[in-house]
Amino acid sequence: MIDSQFNYMPIPSNFTLQAVILDMDGVITDTARLHAKAWKQMFDSFLEKKEGVDYMPLDIEKDYKRNIDGISRLDGVRSFVKSRDIHLPEGNPEDGSERDTVYGLAKRKNDILLLLLEKEGVSVFEDTLDMLKFWKKKGVKLAVISASRNCRYILESAGILDWFEVRVDGESVEKEHLPGKPDPAIFLRAQERLASDLDQTLVIEDAIAGVEAAKNGGFPIVVGVARKGKSGDLIRAGADIVVHKLTEIDLKIQETIGLDIPENLPHALESMEEVFKKLMKKSPVLFFDYDGTLSPIVDDPDDAKLSDEGKTILKKLSKLLPLAVISGRGLDDLKGNIGIRDLIYAGSHGFEISGPGGLDKQHEGGIDILPELDKAETQLNKRLDMVSGCVVERKKYAIAVHYRNVDVKKVSEIKNAVEEIVKQRDKLKIGKGKKILELKPDFNWHKGHALNWLLEKLELKTNRYYPIFFGDDITDEDAFEMIQSSGLGILVGTHGQKTHAHMRLEDTGEVYLFLEELIEWLESGARNS
Repeated sequence: MIDSQFNYMPIPSNFTLQAVILDMDGVITDTARLHAKAWKQMFDSFLEKKEGVDYMPLDIEKDYKRNIDGISRLDGVRSFVKSRDIHLPEGNPEDGSERDTVYGLAKRKNDILLLLLEKEGVSVFEDTLDMLKFWKKKGVKLAVISASRNCRYILESAGILDWFEVRVDGESVEKEHLPGKPDPAIFLRAQERLASDLDQTLVIEDAIAGVEAAKNGGFPIVVGVARKGKSGDLIRAGADIVVHKLTEIDLKIQETIGLDIPENLPHALESMEEVFKKLMKKSPVLFFDYDGTLSPIVDDPDDAKLSDEGKTILKKLSKLLPLAVISGRGLDDLKGNIGIRDLIYAGSHGFEISGPGGLDKQHEGGIDILPELDKAETQLNKRLDMVSGCVVERKKYAIAVHYRNVDVKKVSEIKNAVEEIVKQRDKLKIGKGKKILELKPDFNWHKGHALNWLLEKLELKTNRYYPIFFGDDITDEDAFEMIQSSGLGILVGTHGQKTHAHMRLEDTGEVYLFLEELIEWLESGARNS
């Protein structure tokens, strides 16, 4: 977890992680200390020669981090001597390292650095390596930036040069005449070459000048890395989040990977050829939410019945392949509404499961939570009994509070009541859906876990099978995410937020049109041809 003393900005609701731009020294490689060591050695020698034995040596915390860290070699020399009121001739690029000029001292520092690199080698921070692997696996684009002209050499020495699609370093800065930090040019050039959206790109920096540059560039989230625990300067420079290690980057950022706006998703009925291509030589396994997916959303949950046409289609499909319904409804309620013997039913978000062949599961912690739910139900009925249109629906392992038919002026009263009651019961948590709040056991168990459990229990988690999940609500996102890399998620309608689904359908009617086309394709034998 991020240290409580650290600055933390909530992730923007429209943020989806497309790309990460990382500074090299101190973020990727453990070379920042070598840079600091080289600068100190070079400047201490210079100052002693100029001012005698009583000279004031370079202080890493005060001088290096504030005047040198994160900027180019030449700018580092200029900045430090200015801070000490020392006049130093600019010189020219041809100056050798023996010359006491800006160019001469910059070369002298680099000579020392190269000797240190050769002597001590280059190491990559383990936490950074873990995150690089994670991002690469997720398809996130990566860029490295550095003020150093040795960037390529250092990355090659560390064996990670090829991990980055884009590199903008000291050589690029000189060749393209890019201004140095805190100007954002180096970050903006990396983002441009990555072809990522600025508002979906994350920047990670360990230097004050770097944080300032990224914020000046308009990047929505800038992560400061304070490996030695001193976060104040990075926070003051504008870092949105500060961490000790990259693996501490808030999970909310990671959860944005792979999300998309529902309206941007391809329409499943218009993409049937693509769907069939995914199913070639495989056996599909279908999972459905109920309300809003197999049955339209209605004002009274008791009226959400499966149509005769829908039941006929599902019965036909159940003879061809495995079908499961995973719903927030209670198990008995779900079975009563659908009434098809060959289906697998997972009620209460998967806390209770039953199916053909004696399939049965009750979540091991569920029974212990029943007394808490009983007490919460009593409190809710007492608090909300007089709110017109509000329905408190008790399920075995959850309580649903429906406010679809409640006056909008009264909705906040309902939400406040639910939040207050949950605060009194640390074994419960709140789940949100379309015009509904649910009190659920505070366990790490949801529709995605139930789906995964079924695949494993029925020995369907192999390359021979292809899971497809249909859902319409926020609670279905857990299932979409669970199969994002191994199956197909189809969002029905929209729930107003970004989604892990791959395709979309407009409504329940289109779900059944999709299923009819699937049946026709399966019966044609095309998948085995």
